[in-house]
Amino acid sequence: MSKRGEPAPRPAKTDEWRVMLATSDAASGWDDLSRQAPGPLAHLYDRLTLDPRLVQNPERQGRLKGQLATVQVKGKTLTQWQFEITGSGRVWYAPDDEAKKVWIIAASTGHPKQTE
Repeated sequence: MSKRGEPAPRPAKTDEWRVMLATSDAASGWDDLSRQAPGPLAHLYDRLTLDPRLVQNPERQGRLKGQLATVQVKGKTLTQWQFEITGSGRVWYAPDDEAKKVWIIAASTGHPKQTE
């Protein structure tokens, strides 16, 4: 129950996507980005819960290509996306439409070597 003088709890939405950490490396990178760029990471989190495929800035967000275009998560082949959090910080994620989850595949304060 909400009480006066306390922060208002965020209302739950039934159509909202859940953001999940796929690996311990992704969790560690997420924590690093939370410390280094909390504002941009919170913005990304909110966007992912609404629509992980909505691209508002194609220079900072998009589907990965080639061998990185898809990723296996819990036995499913999912499309893999990238979001530029900072100049070099990146988050790779994969939306799972069936489960209504967005899997964080990788999160890093530095530019991923796989895309160089």
